[in-house]
Amino acid sequence: MIKLIAVEPQGDAKLLLRFSDESTGTYDFATFVEANTEMTTPLADPEFFSRYFIEAGVLAWPNEFELSAPSLYRHLAQSGNLRRDADSPGTSSVDAWMDLM
Repeated sequence: MIKLIAVEPQGDAKLLLRFSDESTGTYDFATFVEANTEMTTPLADPEFFSRYFIEAGVLAWPNEFELSAPSLYRHLAQSGNLRRDADSPGTSSVDAWMDLM
């Protein structure tokens, strides 16, 4: 199962996500911020947004808002924003994983 292994800030409500298959992608969380729900409203505060962490391969915030690695991965892949190391030969694991979907 794909897991989130590292997160780096990219400005505003964007995070660079690194997955267990060595793929990466920048996820824009603006839609979550704009949703203005009970769980996502705190994300509008840059200080709160920056308090993200990884727990058991899942992206999470202190208010218990969590996003699974497979859903983040799938969104990035479907939007064309998931990248693999260009030096990797053959079919990427991104393609193989998406074929299982």
